[in-house]
Amino acid sequence: MSFNKILIIRFSSIGDIVLTAPVIRCLKNQHNCTIHFLTKFKYKELMEFNPYIEKIYSIKSKTNEVIRDLKNENYDYIIDLHSNFRSFIIKKKLSIKYDTIYKESFERWLYIKTGFNLIKENHVVDRYFKSFKKLPISNDGQGLDYFINPKVSLKLNSKINLISKKFIVWVLGGTYSQKKISEKNILKICNKINFPIILIGGDNEYDTGESIVKNRKTGESLNYCGKLNYDESAWLIKKSSLVLTNDTGFMHISAAFTKKIISFWGCTKPILGMYPYLSKDKSFMFISNPDKRPCSKHGSSCRYNSEGCINYINIEEVTKTIKKEFN
Repeated sequence: MSFNKILIIRFSSIGDIVLTAPVIRCLKNQHNCTIHFLTKFKYKELMEFNPYIEKIYSIKSKTNEVIRDLKNENYDYIIDLHSNFRSFIIKKKLSIKYDTIYKESFERWLYIKTGFNLIKENHVVDRYFKSFKKLPISNDGQGLDYFINPKVSLKLNSKINLISKKFIVWVLGGTYSQKKISEKNILKICNKINFPIILIGGDNEYDTGESIVKNRKTGESLNYCGKLNYDESAWLIKKSSLVLTNDTGFMHISAAFTKKIISFWGCTKPILGMYPYLSKDKSFMFISNPDKRPCSKHGSSCRYNSEGCINYINIEEVTKTIKKEFN
C-alpha cells in the first residue's frame, strides 16, 4: 500500500515530540512522501527547521482551529503518535486511513501501582515504529535528529564569550518539582568541581539559577533560565562538553546531538521508556532506589519523600562521573 501525503500527530510535550524524529526521517527516506506535522502551538518551534517536514499545523487549544485546513490537504494517511481525545477527533473528522500508537498505558499503570511488569517495548521510539500497521517502515538506527534555526548562533555567540569555550550545561527544569534535583544538592555538586557551568531552564527555574550562581564557591557560572527559547537552549547544549539533566525534553535534545549526558532519576524511571535514545556509551543515569518501581507516570508525586526521591542519588558518585567525563 502506498501513501503519498501523510499527517503525523503529536501534540506534546518537548521530549515526546523530539522522539518522533527517527520516524519522520525514516518515513521520508523510505517512502519519499509528503509529511505534515500537527502539534500544539507552543511546541511548533521544535519542528520548524526539520527538513523532512513540508508543513506544520498547530493548535492552541481546540481541534476546530485546524480541521478545515486539514480537510483541504486531502491526506492519504494519519499516523497518530499521541492517542488522546483530540487526536481521535482529528481522525474521525478527516475520515481517512490511520494508525495509532499503543502507549502501553495500562501496563505502565500496573507497574507503577503494583510492581508487576508487563511493559514490552523498552523505549518510546520503539513504540512509535510499532504504530505503523498499514505502511512498512524500519528503523534506520541513526538515532534522533534536532534541527536548530541557523540564525541562533549569531545571537548567542556574543553572549557566552563571558565563559570559557569548554563548559557544562546543567538543565534545571522539570515538569514537577519531584522530578528536579534540589538546589541544595546542585550546589553540593557545583562546589566540588571547578568547571564552567551554564544553567538553563524555564521561568520557574530563574530564581534557583540566580541562587546557585550567587552561592557557588568555585568555577564560573551563568544563569540562562527563563532567557532562552528552545533553539537557543539547544544551541548551548550542542556547544557544550557535557550535559547534566533531570528527566526532561532537553535530555532528548542532548541525545540528538550525541552529547555525553548525566541524567538524574527519582519518581520517574528509565524503564518507562524515556531514557536517552541510542546513547548507551555516552549516557550515565543516576537512579535513586534503582530496584524500586516508579512513583508516578510523569513524576507528579513521590511515595518516599515530599521533595522527590531524586534527591537520594549519590552526590559523591555524580561528582566523580562529572570529573571523569568532562576531562
